[in-house]
Amino acid sequence: MNQKERTYRATFILDNRGREESIDQIVDGVKQDIAAVKGAVTAVESLGKKDFVRVTDKKLTGAAYVQISFTGPSETPALLRERLRLNNSVYRMFVQSA
Repeated sequence: MNQKERTYRATFILDNRGREESIDQIVDGVKQDIAAVKGAVTAVESLGKKDFVRVTDKKLTGAAYVQISFTGPSETPALLRERLRLNNSVYRMFVQSA
């Protein structure tokens, strides 16, 4: 079956509170998760730490933002969401077609 590759850009809000992992180590883990769901990372851009406009958790008022561009089949974003759903290091994730 021939699957058409698509290009995606995902924005991740990363939370490393209470962990010894640095943001770079968390990003490396996310890149491995993208590769595990048949995606290929093409670019990584760190957007730095930003404060949230709307705070839902008083203990977390801001976090590190990272944008990762990747290619993969059409089911890759759904598989990535499911894979990262229980990962506490990824606070939020937004995937869009690029």
